[in-house]
Amino acid sequence: QVQLVESGGGLVQAGGSLRLSCAASGRTFSRYAMGWFRQAPGKERGFVAAISWNGGTTYYVDSVKGRFTISRDNAKNTVYLQMNSLKPEDTAVYYCAATGLRVGTYREYEYDYWGQGTQVTVSS
Repeated sequence: QVQLVESGGGLVQAGGSLRLSCAASGRTFSRYAMGWFRQAPGKERGFVAAISWNGGTTYYVDSVKGRFTISRDNAKNTVYLQMNSLKPEDTAVYYCAATGLRVGTYREYEYDYWGQGTQVTVSS
């Protein structure tokens, strides 16, 4: 079992930055690849970024490439999402998730554990 708790969301102006954190419980965090997903109002949840178990491989959806960076600290059982140059269309609830795969994936159904989400609102 892995429990995930996101934090770091909030209200920011367009062009600003936020860093989301996702703290995981348990001793086996390093066995899991991690992902970030988001759900905007009236839309389905979608993939944002993923990172392999050791941080060596990362993936991003095209719309955030060059602006967002996913990273992890296995000693702290935490995965991060640094979000720069934020746009109003980045407004969503952001979720972190853990998959037993060694390399992250954009496939939502591959993820076994989910956090409760944190709201990010970007004003224009």
